[in-house]
Amino acid sequence: MAHLTQIDLTNWVALYTATGLCCAIAMVLSVSVAGIRLYREQSWQEVRTLRGAVLFLPKTWWRWQKLYLLSTPVTLAIVVSFGMSLTWS
Repeated sequence: MAHLTQIDLTNWVALYTATGLCCAIAMVLSVSVAGIRLYREQSWQEVRTLRGAVLFLPKTWWRWQKLYLLSTPVTLAIVVSFGMSLTWS
């Protein structure tokens, strides 16, 4: 990392921090929305059978995963525009 200037190093740290923050916000929002949907639909009532119990976790995980992946274009747009606003040497 000897070839990076102090400005470049600071910009990269800021870029990675912004990316982590955007991903954390997307994670919290997707978990919240998935939880609210599970509560409204009362999805845990399907767990009464063995098949329902076995499929409850994968269905819940897939529901959360779809919500989280929908945030990818927004996260990329935010991080790219932030990276373009930085002054690189």
